[in-house]
Amino acid sequence: MGDDTLTAGQEFRRHWKMILAAAIGFSFTSVVTAGTGLFIGPISREFGWSIALASSGVSITALLTFLFSPLFGVFIDKWGVRRMAIPGLVLMAGVIAALSLLDGAVWQWFAIWTAYALAALMTKSTVWTASANSTFEAGRGLALGLVLSGAAIAQAFTPVITEYLIRMHGWRMAFVWLAVGWGSLAVLMCFFWLRDGYEISRKAREAAGPSNGPGPLLDVPGLTVAEALRDPAIIRIAISTFLVMMVTIGLVVHQFRILTGSGVSAQAAAFYALPAGLAGIAGKLVTGWLLDRYPARWVGGLTIGATAITFLILVMPHAPTWAIVTALVINGYASGTKLQLVGYLTAAYTGMRKFGSIFGLMASLIAAGSGLGPVLGGLIFDVWGSYAPGLWAGVVLTLVSAWLLLGLPAYPNWSKDTDAVFK
Repeated sequence: MGDDTLTAGQEFRRHWKMILAAAIGFSFTSVVTAGTGLFIGPISREFGWSIALASSGVSITALLTFLFSPLFGVFIDKWGVRRMAIPGLVLMAGVIAALSLLDGAVWQWFAIWTAYALAALMTKSTVWTASANSTFEAGRGLALGLVLSGAAIAQAFTPVITEYLIRMHGWRMAFVWLAVGWGSLAVLMCFFWLRDGYEISRKAREAAGPSNGPGPLLDVPGLTVAEALRDPAIIRIAISTFLVMMVTIGLVVHQFRILTGSGVSAQAAAFYALPAGLAGIAGKLVTGWLLDRYPARWVGGLTIGATAITFLILVMPHAPTWAIVTALVINGYASGTKLQLVGYLTAAYTGMRKFGSIFGLMASLIAAGSGLGPVLGGLIFDVWGSYAPGLWAGVVLTLVSAWLLLGLPAYPNWSKDTDAVFK
C-alpha cells in the first residue's frame, strides 16, 4: 500500500514511471474495443456475416470475463499486478495478430476470441485500478485518472490509425500492425516500470523472511467479500456501473456505423473519434482532481448524467457537424471517467483489504454490460434498420445510473483504525 505519510506530490515524484507504464498497458487492452467498429464492415462483407455476428467478438470476451473475473480478482490479491499484466499483454498481442488469419469459419472466430478473453482477464481494468489504488493514497483520484487515461488514448487514436491501416493495407494487416506496434510498446514499458504497491509489499515480505508467513500481499483494513455483497452502497454502484457500461460501450462499438448511417463519411467518422478521445483524457484528469477534493458520489453522478446529452443529439436526424462533434466530446469526457469512478468508489466504500476479489466481482458486471451493449446495438439495427431505439434507451439508462450514484451515502475513511470516520 502507498505510504500515507507522503503528500500527493511526493507520491507522484516517486511513482510516475509506474503510472506511465500502467497507462500504456491499459491503452493496449482498449485498442480492440475502440477499433472494432471499423472492422465490422470489412469482415461482414468478406464472409457474408450479419452485423450482430461481426460485432460479437467483444461480447464473447465480455461473457467469459463476466464468468471468471472474480477468480482473477483473487489472483491479484494473491500474486499482485505485475505477474498478471505482463504475460497477459504478450498473449493479447499474439491473439490480435491471429485475427488476421480468419478464414470465415465461425468456430475459428469463436476460438480466437476465447483466447483473447483469457488475455483480457489477465489485463482487465481490475489489474490497472489495483495498481494505482495500491500505490497512491493522497493522490489516488488523479493517479487513477492518469492510469485509466490509457483507454481514452486508445479511443482517441485507434479509430484514426485503424482506418488508415485498413484503407492502405487491408483489415488483416491492420490487426498485425496494431498487435506488433502498440503491443510491443506496452509489454516493454510494463516489464521495466510496472512496480506498484503490490510489488513494494512483496519485496518487504521477502526481506522479512519466511517467518512473515503466508497471507495477502496487502495487509490493510477493509470489508470482506461477504460484507461487500451485503453493502447497499456497493449494490448501487454495481447497478449503476452495469447500466452505464452497457449503453456507452454499445455506443462506442457502433459509433462509426451510427455516424456513417447519418451521412458522415468514413474518414470523417474516424476523425471525429479524436476529439472525443482527447476529451476523455481531460475528463479523467479533471475528475481525478475533483475526486481528491469533493465527494465521489456528486462527481460521478453529475458526470455520468451528462452523457444523456450525447444520446439525445445523436438520435436527431441529420444533425449538423458541430452538434455531432459536441455530442462525441461530451460522451468522451463522461465516458472517460467510468472505470475511474467505479475503481475509486469501490476502494472508497470497501477499502483495499480484498480489493482485487471485490473489484473482480464488479468487473464481472462491467464485462456483462460491455458485452450486452454491442450485441443489443447490433440486434436493434438488424430488427429495426435503425439505431434510434437504442439511443433513446441510452438517454433513460444514463439518467438512472446518475441517480444511483447521487444517492450514495458518505464513505468511510479507511486510513483510520476505525470505519467510523466518513467523508
